[in-house]
Amino acid sequence: MGGSKAYPYGSTLAVRGHVLAALGVLKVASADQIHRLMAPGIRTTRRSATRCWYLARYGITVSEGSSRDGNKLWSLTPHGLDAAAEALGRPADQMGGTARGAARSGAPHAMAVNETIIAITRTPAAPTSPVPRQRTQSASPPGSVEADAMGPEGIGTVGSWSTEVSLYLPSSRGTRTAVRADAVLQAPEAGLPVLFVEVDNCTETPERLAAKFEKYRTYFRLKTKTPQGLELPVWRSRYAATGRDGHPPVAVVFNPGTRTGPEGLKNRMNTVLQQTRDVWSGTYRWHGTYGVGEERDGYYDYADAIPVLFTTLDRLQADGPHAAVWRRCGHGQFETLPDALANPKDHDAWAAREEARRRQRDAER
Repeated sequence: MGGSKAYPYGSTLAVRGHVLAALGVLKVASADQIHRLMAPGIRTTRRSATRCWYLARYGITVSEGSSRDGNKLWSLTPHGLDAAAEALGRPADQMGGTARGAARSGAPHAMAVNETIIAITRTPAAPTSPVPRQRTQSASPPGSVEADAMGPEGIGTVGSWSTEVSLYLPSSRGTRTAVRADAVLQAPEAGLPVLFVEVDNCTETPERLAAKFEKYRTYFRLKTKTPQGLELPVWRSRYAATGRDGHPPVAVVFNPGTRTGPEGLKNRMNTVLQQTRDVWSGTYRWHGTYGVGEERDGYYDYADAIPVLFTTLDRLQADGPHAAVWRRCGHGQFETLPDALANPKDHDAWAAREEARRRQRDAER
């Protein structure tokens, strides 16, 4: 987004684009968060902060408060939202609101959502100074120190995200919001066509958090018809198919901070896990017996199940989204994202066992 090859973050126009794109997605953010999401190769946040102030003079951005750690928070005006839509290449009607007033209370939940997006995306640091004409063979390329400092690779870009996404159900008065997702990630290039993300600051009851998943399933179950007359889930009109059985995955990122200790967080996770069991567990299907002394076998049908994943913000920040930081409800251990999203006990696994049994019976005959 803007800049020359030697100075990809150097031009004023590029920094303006970074600010607009970041606020268009995050809705409300500090200059430091804009910097870490968009241009981590820059050593300071000065350019992002200066550009926020400059855009405010022209009615593009506005600051109505500070975060609880004292950082000034910025959001977009309605005019700024239109400019951000252009920067992101999105229709204006898909941009959502302007988050006016959110900063007055410090926006603790929005700050946690921003940190989650930054921790998953992990924008690589680009070189920010010209390449010297004379250099030794062992010299590091420009930006390598910053890139190394970023740590593990991330998933997606700022354009892969949407926040405060309303999922609607039909009602007698038109439509109503079934559930509002904190964030949605679409990164098909990473094998992740869609991932719904909920960020939990551990300030509401676990029962209230668990209740949100039934609302997700109500929305995912909603059907519509294509112009060809084929029945299709409503969510497929907005998002690509996941390539797996069942509904799209929903990840909960717990951010206990200093409010909840390790034991309290463990209890909270277990409560949510137990109260959402009907949502994620699937239905077991028996397939009879296969001979004298053979045990009955079957598989789990996940057609009406939501893959529910748990992780914590500090794990994502420390190890990155490609590490074994995801705990899929029903799997019982932390795994990488592909392993957590896989269904090792589904019909395909049963079919493989059945084929092995058939071959063994043929060999015995």
